[in-house]
Amino acid sequence: MSVINTNVSAILTQNALAKNERAMSGAMEQLSTGKRINSASDDAAGLAISSRMSAQINGLNQAVRNSNDAISLVQTADGALIETTNMLQRMRTLAVQAASDTNVSADRTALNTEFSNLRTEINRIANNTQWNGENVLDKSFASGSGAYSFQVGANSNQTVDLTIGNYSTQSTTQTTTSAVATTTAASGPSAAIGVKQVSTLTIAGTAKLGDTISVTVGNASYVHEVVAGAATTQSVTEIAAAIKTGLEADGLATSATAAANAGVLTFTALATAYGSNSFDIGTAAGGLLGGLANSSVTNAANANSAIAALDTAINTVNAGRSAMGATINVLQYAADNLANVSLNASASRSRVEDTDYSSATTELARTQIIAQAATAMLAQANQMPQTVLSLLK
Repeated sequence: MSVINTNVSAILTQNALAKNERAMSGAMEQLSTGKRINSASDDAAGLAISSRMSAQINGLNQAVRNSNDAISLVQTADGALIETTNMLQRMRTLAVQAASDTNVSADRTALNTEFSNLRTEINRIANNTQWNGENVLDKSFASGSGAYSFQVGANSNQTVDLTIGNYSTQSTTQTTTSAVATTTAASGPSAAIGVKQVSTLTIAGTAKLGDTISVTVGNASYVHEVVAGAATTQSVTEIAAAIKTGLEADGLATSATAAANAGVLTFTALATAYGSNSFDIGTAAGGLLGGLANSSVTNAANANSAIAALDTAINTVNAGRSAMGATINVLQYAADNLANVSLNASASRSRVEDTDYSSATTELARTQIIAQAATAMLAQANQMPQTVLSLLK
């Protein structure tokens, strides 16, 4: 059919060129990005699959990092307990030496000085060993439970758990010191000038080395531990004064009046300072090595008792280190397995979403040749109406 207004051949060629250009653009995009799926229209099902696999792979890779961090944390605790074990061994040696009557009183006094200093250092290590700003040997983590849960999987609740105890020589119970707290509404002249609350803390009894009293007033808190000074005890008046100072340092309202007389600590303040709160008195939990709290080597009998206590302490530390070592091994195996799973998952995702360069380059070459041929054909199609002129001669 010889027509001019509608060049069907040219339209067919244009449509073919448009389709070919889309195919060529797709091939170029795959080669440029390295991905076979660059939009949902490329492969809707494949996009969903690769996205889900990406979430799994990212989780696995983070779990590997979590495992390595957990290994570092447990190794930190284990490394500190190495020194604790060394000191316990030295203390036991001192106890065995002091148990012999070849030592005079002055000798045992010198031995006990080192013995006590080593016990103090064990406590210092227990209370100050940290990883990432958190104490790891005083059982303060997780509200005093010391229970760690290490996320070692890409999904929820895939954990390795470990409990690290308190490796101090803090005695388990508060032996003789007692504390009673009362809070009453102010009355009389005090109420008239705006004082709404009177809180009184009374400390009685005889404090001993290692006793702990924790106090909370409003948002201020303080933990007082009886420490050795000129003697092994502190008077109740000294304890009350120390708690007063500690509470004020921790943010107790400076406008409050505080008195510490004869073991009685009294606070009066506006209601806005304390609200309806009162003193909270408690005793900190003892350490796993609390059997050494009152041990000494000042005489043969004490030295023999210390030997038995030290054997228990060494066994306790060994059991804890054994659990830590087993956990480190488990975490290492978990990390290796996670890395292997991540590798295989990445290979599977690659087959879904990555560009096959041999196929893509072939497609690009094909579409480029077709584009050149179609352009030539379009030129020919545009020349075809010229034949109508021969009919007009």
